[in-house]
Amino acid sequence: MGTELAKAVVDGVLTGGVYALMAAGLTLIFGVMDIINIAQGVMVVLGAYLSYTLQVHFGIEPFVGLLITIPVMFLLGVGIEWGFIRRLEPRDRTALSILVTFAVAIVIEGVLTQFYNADLRSVDGWYVQKSVHVFGFYLPYIYLFGFALAVVALSALYLFLYRTRTGHSIRASMQNRDGAQLVGIDIDRVSAITFGIGAAATAAGGMVYGATNTFNPDSGYDLISRLLVIVVLGGLGSVGGALVAAIIALVIEDVTAVLWSPVWASTMFFAVLVLVLLVRPNGLFGQKAVRAQ
Repeated sequence: MGTELAKAVVDGVLTGGVYALMAAGLTLIFGVMDIINIAQGVMVVLGAYLSYTLQVHFGIEPFVGLLITIPVMFLLGVGIEWGFIRRLEPRDRTALSILVTFAVAIVIEGVLTQFYNADLRSVDGWYVQKSVHVFGFYLPYIYLFGFALAVVALSALYLFLYRTRTGHSIRASMQNRDGAQLVGIDIDRVSAITFGIGAAATAAGGMVYGATNTFNPDSGYDLISRLLVIVVLGGLGSVGGALVAAIIALVIEDVTAVLWSPVWASTMFFAVLVLVLLVRPNGLFGQKAVRAQ
């Protein structure tokens, strides 16, 4: 039991890192734009399909394929922001964003169904099939590589936000959108870049998700529910909170599957949110307001 429990904790940490990568883009978009991107889940699935297509039809190894899929998803995110989000009235932006991004999700799902049908698929590679023996149990290489990718990507995002001029503009917009405009920050440009970053994160997360799970165009619905739990649990607008919340939630889910029952594992994932919000209504690292209005 001890070995199984240790493996569950390690699996939860490794998987949580990947979920944090996918959720970081979602919480960043909300923090800057007050946008709840319901399409984030299906965009992760789109990222998985892009990696699958590059591998199957062009022979490009999935991790190498990120050099293509990340820029593509970034441009898609910028296009969605410019074509749909920017045109929303600021007064009703948050409420309308749910409807608009849900419509975007439906369109993406329809396109994926048209091209790939509803068959389950997966991203393959030698690291998916092989494992490494660690402390008495085996860990698939894909979980280790996926966690390493998440650490690198989240570290790069942190450096971008805290060490670049554009990053400073993004953080200023998160704290006070009107104040940022008054000091000359181009909010439209910042919003487009932010949405692009959120979409780019789904390319990396989607590749790992596709290598560790089977997926079809409908898989985005389960994903978005989990990502929203992580974002709310960590605190809306907190990238660091998303990382901590993802690891906590996934560890609890995996430990529950070992100690109690796999049937209750998913339930505990969502129960954690309820328990935390009873004590901290703004999440683990959330503030009373994400930024001044």
